[in-house]
Amino acid sequence: MRRAHSFSRLLSLCLLLPAALALVPDWTPPLSTQGRFVVDAAGKRFKLKSANWHGSSGTWNGSGDVNDDANSHSNENSHNIALGLQYVAIDDMLDSFEALGINSIRLPFSNEMIHDTNPIPDDFVAANPQLKGKTPLQVYDAVVAALTARRFAVILNNHTNKSRWCCGIADGNERWNESQSEDAWIADWVSMVKRYKDNKRVVGADLYNEVRRDILDDPNWGVYDAHDWYLAAHHAGDRILTEANPDVLIVIEGINWFGIPVDGFAHGRPTLSGAKTLSHTLVQPDKLVYSAHFYAYTGPNHSGATGVGETSDPRYRDLSKSDLFAVYNSSAAFVSLSAESHFIHPLWLSEIGVQGGGNTDDASKNWWFNTLEFIKTYDVDYAFWPLVGFSDSGNGWALQAWNRPKPAGSAKATRAGILDVADWRRDSWLALVNATVSSPVPSNRWRMINLDHEDYVKSATILARGDWDSGARKGVCPDGLRLIGLSSGNPARGLCTDASGTAKWGANKDTETVWTDKYVTSDWAGGFTKYQCPDNAFLIGYALRGAKVSTVLCAKSDAALGKGTSRTVWFDRADARADGALGGDFATSQYKGQCARDEYAAGVAFTTAITKNGAPAALLCRK
Repeated sequence: MRRAHSFSRLLSLCLLLPAALALVPDWTPPLSTQGRFVVDAAGKRFKLKSANWHGSSGTWNGSGDVNDDANSHSNENSHNIALGLQYVAIDDMLDSFEALGINSIRLPFSNEMIHDTNPIPDDFVAANPQLKGKTPLQVYDAVVAALTARRFAVILNNHTNKSRWCCGIADGNERWNESQSEDAWIADWVSMVKRYKDNKRVVGADLYNEVRRDILDDPNWGVYDAHDWYLAAHHAGDRILTEANPDVLIVIEGINWFGIPVDGFAHGRPTLSGAKTLSHTLVQPDKLVYSAHFYAYTGPNHSGATGVGETSDPRYRDLSKSDLFAVYNSSAAFVSLSAESHFIHPLWLSEIGVQGGGNTDDASKNWWFNTLEFIKTYDVDYAFWPLVGFSDSGNGWALQAWNRPKPAGSAKATRAGILDVADWRRDSWLALVNATVSSPVPSNRWRMINLDHEDYVKSATILARGDWDSGARKGVCPDGLRLIGLSSGNPARGLCTDASGTAKWGANKDTETVWTDKYVTSDWAGGFTKYQCPDNAFLIGYALRGAKVSTVLCAKSDAALGKGTSRTVWFDRADARADGALGGDFATSQYKGQCARDEYAAGVAFTTAITKNGAPAALLCRK
């Protein structure tokens, strides 16, 4: 239960709070997704109005004494814990967070930090003596507990491998597996999510921050090599949901940078563009949030560098409002604005920010106003970077900036920040956090089955039962969805949905694997081999050996299914997709077949005749 504020704390908080803002409204965990929106357990919209409380991933620049403030970014030394705990009592900080009108915190950590067993020196938590003697991870625990006690939702963010400031080249943090193996990275994630499993207000796992090129290699989205961010995020997300906590949101950021930042060489910021043709389907289908980062000084093809690494490409601050909106939509926002598509998920702009005070250039101010207008126009979730800073650092970016009493703990720290009248961002910030928020509406689910590289079994039920076609590559829809489309490729991809379907899996979750024509009652695909589900069953999965259909997996319905209206949908020579190709292009450059939304797929036909490879060629669609 939310603890009561003392009168003095209420009074001090009221002095911080603009009249339109209040304490964090109550909400019911866990969170999930419904179409393009995040919702709570009561089905109510939970818009992520967030900020980044950095520090636990490190602020050290990478050279010199790590404990010397001069060697940290902007002279703001976090000592590998949430920034500010050396100088500010945590309750005072949380009061100021509530005043901002935010409801959630993105809380970065490094893999190095969670394995550091050395206690934090007392001086580094001088304003919070209750934290003395704790390791960095134990301090992180205390921060999580304090935030969630105030009803903030906490999204864990694996920001870096090493405890140092992000995000350069050759800093050891460019990829999830830059300074460690992918297996170690995933194991750390499973451990961290398990650690907070009983705290239901720890709602998300933001898998990795700003994946980018190192000196020699680019990350990619779907090449299926050691640098494939699409594949790594897919593996980590499913492992977290199956081994650690099925209730957490999985946040997958796009690719932040590829190529060589030199004019004449290919380079750019792909962001989430790869999801349009290759989206993620997780074993819990309503837990995926996509994310992206935008700053004024970077650009669609600009790294943000000055001097070495700077190119002639425009920065985001150089774009007109219409061009900026177009870039945001094409690179990221399409994932939440393209209804009835396999890639539709909430979009969280998990880092946006701009310097306050009086030294910000006009172009950056215009970028800020235009970006906030974009967020309000399209009702996008967001997170400001950073939440906390020091007022004497000259940085000026933080939402809340505190002075640093010297020595630490010798006096109570005072605060300045975005709510001050002198901060040019104030009015636009208040307009943002008070903007109208849309309510979720019922939404069909469409999910891609991708057998390009490996099994894609997304049913928690089927995963628990083991291998249903040993040696074959298998794809199964998530629980609650049915197979409605297939491609005729090598390997074939699938499309799953729950749209307008009367086909519902029975309570016992009974299935049958079919690899003969024993249930075929009519020749609905003459001259082709046909695998057909028994009566009152529908397709949820399929298996391939090479390109050839090996088996199909049928789910037995909880009620009688219609079969009076049956039709054959051929797609071996051209697309044949009903309902205007709802679900989007789930198999680029392949012919695709798809039943209508009010039909269920009851069978697959194929042939291994000369020039044919046994790939799916036709669907039996019924209602």
